[in-house]
Amino acid sequence: MLASLRTAAVSGVEACPVHVEVDVSFGLPIFAMVGLPDASVRESRDRVRSAIRNSGFEFPPHRITVNLAPADVRKVGSAFDLPIALGVLAASGAVDRQVIPDFMVLGELSLDGRIQAARGVLPIAARARREGLRGVVLPVANAPEAALVAGIQVLPVSDLADAVVALNNPDVPRPLPPPLPARHADAADLADVRGQLLARRALEIAAAGGHNLLLVGPPGAGKTMMASRLPGILPPLKFDEALEVTAIHSVAGLLPPGAGLVRARPFRSPHHTVSTAALIGGGSQPRPGEISLAHKGVLFLDELPEFQRHALDALRQPLEEHQVTVARANRAVTFPAWFVLAAAMNPCPCGHAGDSQRECRCTPQQVARYNGRISGPLRDRIDLIVEVPAAGPDAWDGPFGEASSEVRARVLAAHAFRSMRQLEVSGATSSSLNAVAPGERFEERANQLLAQAARHLGLSARGFARAGRVARTIADLSGAERVGPDHVAEGLQFRAEPWSVPRS
Repeated sequence: MLASLRTAAVSGVEACPVHVEVDVSFGLPIFAMVGLPDASVRESRDRVRSAIRNSGFEFPPHRITVNLAPADVRKVGSAFDLPIALGVLAASGAVDRQVIPDFMVLGELSLDGRIQAARGVLPIAARARREGLRGVVLPVANAPEAALVAGIQVLPVSDLADAVVALNNPDVPRPLPPPLPARHADAADLADVRGQLLARRALEIAAAGGHNLLLVGPPGAGKTMMASRLPGILPPLKFDEALEVTAIHSVAGLLPPGAGLVRARPFRSPHHTVSTAALIGGGSQPRPGEISLAHKGVLFLDELPEFQRHALDALRQPLEEHQVTVARANRAVTFPAWFVLAAAMNPCPCGHAGDSQRECRCTPQQVARYNGRISGPLRDRIDLIVEVPAAGPDAWDGPFGEASSEVRARVLAAHAFRSMRQLEVSGATSSSLNAVAPGERFEERANQLLAQAARHLGLSARGFARAGRVARTIADLSGAERVGPDHVAEGLQFRAEPWSVPRS
């Protein structure tokens, strides 16, 4: 007897449909599997055999051949266990063979028949809807994730016997478990930051326009503290953005079982020993890297010069294209990577150059070599460079700054003003932030000041364009229709590098 059903393999953040064909015929009791399965899929033979027997079903003592099509796509992971087991039972007559082709099935089996959570469920459920299938059969722990896709039936199952009942009675409603409550990190508020008015202003501009940011200052000046508060002043995720973030975290296996939609903007802070593949994405089976896990959020690189030079240079293309393509011999996978880069560094190897409280013992050659670890092209892609001085005892006893809620309100107002301005110019709003949108509506004096500063500071064409975009964001924050010389002048102070960071 032959049974056929549907499942999917995840490639990048997309799902590739896979047909599972199971043939049970008379002959020696052999369990053969074809269709380019990897070791984890081939091992499913033992899990399937034990799960069927321990679930109260008879494992057919015949020749079993399983084909995973298309044969040129490598099948990786243990989520093929459940469709293979159900295929064997359907070929044996325990499951209705007329129903199973209408559902996409996935799940890992334990030896006792229980079904474990899988990853990549959200893109698989979305693919099932695009394929016109009736629904998906999946572990209970993944049901809230699949329920985010409208228009398909979700059949959550807890074990193999439950899956058989669900497929034999697909019209019987099955309750969906409620998603776990969103876990919120401890509140990190900008009110905790005392002083540092210039750095706080840079954070506000970065949030309003999606600009990349570099904080330069001695140890203990509060660089990490301020960068960690950047997500708190960003606008909330829109629904489609939250779906993208959830899909990436699901594919990466970072979505907790039972979790639903990711509602908070990601904040990723990898250690400076991170490899290029872990930062950008890659591996023999390409997985999303830190820049993709920070999609629609913030990627914070502390101690920027300590990162490997080739890892930092690999950021250059994703910062421009907002995606990264990982190419392998037989395929290429593209991951989204639209993030705000926030970085921090010391002014010199010892960290005390320019510190009025401590003496720097670094030679000029050591300082130049230290700062030279950041290439000119990467530095050119950073819109805001801010010197963060050491905070003395006077600052510790000073008043607290504005709360994140107040700054966020101004950021939201700037985003709303930008949308209205774009509507007036083009007749439609755009999702592009000022960091990637062309500068527009400059006063003549503002244009002259920007051109004069570009010659004086030796800005590249990219640097000139980015300086104009920062000025446009500052104008949006002030509610100005046209970019004036004051907006350009404020933006240029963030383009001129501090004394401790030599220009390339």
